[in-house]
Amino acid sequence: MNLSFFDQFSSPSLLGIPLILIAMTFPALLLPSPGNRWVTNRLSTLQLWLINLITKQLMTPLNKQGHKWALILTSLMIFLLLINLLGLLPYTFTPTTQLSMNLALAFPLWLATLLTGLRNQPTISLGHLLPEGTPTPLIPALIMIETTSLLIRPLALGVRLTANLTAGHLLIQLISTATVALFSTMPAVSLLTLLVLFLLTLLEVAVAMIQAYVFVLLLSLYLQENI
Repeated sequence: MNLSFFDQFSSPSLLGIPLILIAMTFPALLLPSPGNRWVTNRLSTLQLWLINLITKQLMTPLNKQGHKWALILTSLMIFLLLINLLGLLPYTFTPTTQLSMNLALAFPLWLATLLTGLRNQPTISLGHLLPEGTPTPLIPALIMIETTSLLIRPLALGVRLTANLTAGHLLIQLISTATVALFSTMPAVSLLTLLVLFLLTLLEVAVAMIQAYVFVLLLSLYLQENI
């Protein structure tokens, strides 16, 4: 029974063909395509308002040089937000519960911010590895510690997103299983568990939105350090 709880995290396949690419590209079909009319419908207006809000929140701490990343960061934010929210629907697959996918998103973008800093301001970027005023005997140890903390950033990004979403999905499945199992023997307790399940689902909706925002926000902070 314990193994069945983790079946929801296995990548779906049809005739041996993995369907994770379809799960990743399907949210894009839900976005309305821009038209040539001056007056658009409510869905397009809501989409533009959300994109402007996300872009403003991400670009406010950055200078003009960092605004070149607006399209990448905003697109990544909307991509993660839609995948995380759609993954809460029944009989769906959440690609962001796969550590390999999250690392594939985190590592190239983190490396791009690091290379940007080394190209534009190499002295300042390398200076982050050694805090000012460090005693001479501690210099080798601090350089190793700061280098390790720098290299572990993409791993922390991927593990944070994976762990939070995986834990939420497991809790929802455990409580829903308990709700169904207790319905025939203890209906009152089953209704109470159903209420807990409803509140947990609301919490997971908030977690899905917050984790998408935190993932992109940390990338923007890494970019801010290097520009």
